[in-house]
Parts: sequence; structure tokens; C-alpha cells
Amino acid sequence: MRKALMLAMGVAGLAASGTKSYSIDLHEPALLGTTALAPGEYRVDVVDQKAVVRNGKAHCEAPVKVENGDRRYGTTSVVFNNGDGKMHIQEIHIGGTRTKLVFGE
Repeated sequence: MRKALMLAMGVAGLAASGTKSYSIDLHEPALLGTTALAPGEYRVDVVDQKAVVRNGKAHCEAPVKVENGDRRYGTTSVVFNNGDGKMHIQEIHIGGTRTKLVFGE
């Protein structure tokens, strides 16, 4: 019971702090900053100007800028930069919104 109450309070605290959560699927290995992410489903929590990316035990943080795109995105998609032969996450477009998450290197 105590754990459930603490969990509920933690979730309420995240909601009150303005945390936004999104889900993404990576179909190939990618880098976010210097952290390597394996293919799979991830949860992205945006708090202030920081994105926290989680998949089970995998966890990384990166600075992020939340911007409005010029159009509404039909689906959630990940934009990569492949400048050095490795796939770097550059942006995440949130489906059903004009919101995009822009990552700096």
C-alpha cells in the first residue's frame, strides 16, 4: 500500500511539474548524444529543457528544445543525421501535433 501511495504521489508530481511523455519506436541502432540506443520502443519524458529516454534498464538524458513545426505531423517519427556513418537522433516529430523535439549535438 505504501509503495502504491508513493508511486501515485510521484506520478502526480510529474504531472504538476509539466512533464510531457511520448513514445517512439527505433527500428535501427541510433545515438542520442553519446549514448547508443538499440532498436526498440522508448518512452521520452521532457522536463524543462531535458529529455529523459527510457527503455527498461536503458536510460539517457539529453538537452532538448521543444518547438512548433510548420504543420501537424500525421505520425510520430524520428529524424536522423548520418554525417559520420552513425545514425544520430536529430528531431522527434510528435504525431497528431505540431510539436517537435530538437536535439543538439
